[in-house]
Amino acid sequence: MVVEGRAPDPREARSAAEFIALLRVLKDASGLTFRELTLRADAVGDVLPRSTIANMLGRTSVPREELLAAFVRACGCGPTEIEDWLGVRKELAVHGQRAATAQAVEDEGGTEEEAGEVPGAPAGESPEPPAGPPPARRRSRTFLVAAVSLLVLAAAAVTVALLVRGEQPGPTPVAGPVAGRTVQIRSVHSGLCLSEKRGSDSGRIYQVPCDEETIPAFSLRPLGDDVWRIVTDHPDFGPGCTGIWDGRREAGALMQDQECGKRGDAEAFWIEPQGHPVKGYRIRPAHTHLCVGAEAGSSKPDTEMVQMGCDGVDRGSLFSFDPVASDAAGG
Repeated sequence: MVVEGRAPDPREARSAAEFIALLRVLKDASGLTFRELTLRADAVGDVLPRSTIANMLGRTSVPREELLAAFVRACGCGPTEIEDWLGVRKELAVHGQRAATAQAVEDEGGTEEEAGEVPGAPAGESPEPPAGPPPARRRSRTFLVAAVSLLVLAAAAVTVALLVRGEQPGPTPVAGPVAGRTVQIRSVHSGLCLSEKRGSDSGRIYQVPCDEETIPAFSLRPLGDDVWRIVTDHPDFGPGCTGIWDGRREAGALMQDQECGKRGDAEAFWIEPQGHPVKGYRIRPAHTHLCVGAEAGSSKPDTEMVQMGCDGVDRGSLFSFDPVASDAAGG
């Protein structure tokens, strides 16, 4: 059982994304922090680093079996609940998706026979089809499928119209941190990407349109539990690291790219998912635990990035790590 709230049922998930969303609900229902989950796992001999939890909850693929078991056990699930989570995970890992449950099919106007679950039928066998014309319910479901198909086509037409007019049909998906992957670091608030100014040797970081050439190339290197180094590869100055200017601790201190090792803990960052489902990731300098964001919460291009108070999505302090096709940055 989960102490602080009702545990979600993993059997409600029909896709890996829904499965991960339910894991986030489970974590919230447990009322436990990442650190507390790690300590509870340690107490029973499981290995569950905080950074691993954050990565798992920010991905869209099912986690490894041993990681999943350790996580749900730490959240307070008992043996039967753990088996349910592992069983659903196995189905999704093998098939990519799960069929609707009998209850879900009935809610949609179908029957257990249509879901492939026939009461009284021996395992592995299918019942003989009934003689005569198909039942009226089957004909009504055929009509329903046709109606849904028309709705899908209408939605597609609306999407095309939006694209022709230059509008986006929805928000750009958020991507989490992955070790070694070359990324553009995008502000969810402004839709702009982190970059230096070409030809400048100051190392200051600004937000610019993501379709422009953004420099340097960014990638992530894990340093320990929840802690990452943002590695850079500059076309003019070579490899380096992102950090806070001169290791300063005050709010408003600039974010800066420079040679690695010059600023100590000011080159290490906590990267934490926010929201359920994840709306973005906070980048928090390890030496202050403040948050990185656009100066004054601005959504305008060419605004400098600074460390600031962590006061929510309206201040431009949530980010996505969008993968790019180039090789991972070195350093």
